[in-house]
Amino acid sequence: IKLKPNGVFLSNGPGDPAATGKYAIPIIKDLIKSNLPIFGICLGHQILAIALGADTFKLKFGHRGINHPVKNIGENNIEITSQNHGFAVALNSLPKNVISTHLNLNDNTSAGIECKELQAFSVQYHPESSPGPHDSFYLFKKFIGMMDA
Repeated sequence: IKLKPNGVFLSNGPGDPAATGKYAIPIIKDLIKSNLPIFGICLGHQILAIALGADTFKLKFGHRGINHPVKNIGENNIEITSQNHGFAVALNSLPKNVISTHLNLNDNTSAGIECKELQAFSVQYHPESSPGPHDSFYLFKKFIGMMDA
């Protein structure tokens, strides 16, 4: 039996996203070309951004713990998030076809991106941990909707 995926979830993980350059980034670039819906979280956000052409950088202290305020730019509201990472996506390096969707209000770093033409989006924080507790549930609904379409 051959199964055809209807979406790709890029999960969180530790470390420097640039260290995945030899294996994960080329695979993600190929997945992007397949036009499958892609949803990235934390490290998944960073490596998706790199695969789309953006850069990342090491944060001085990192973002650790719960109750980090993040602005959802499109909805103009604030979400309470949980975070645990030491790197961030450089907003000034985003390609023209990638938009910033979320902003960390503690230091104005990237907390989310989207490339609508490629059905790819991601967030820097951990929506699965539900610190809001339902602030970020819409992200999973969005991804499921993309896969169903």
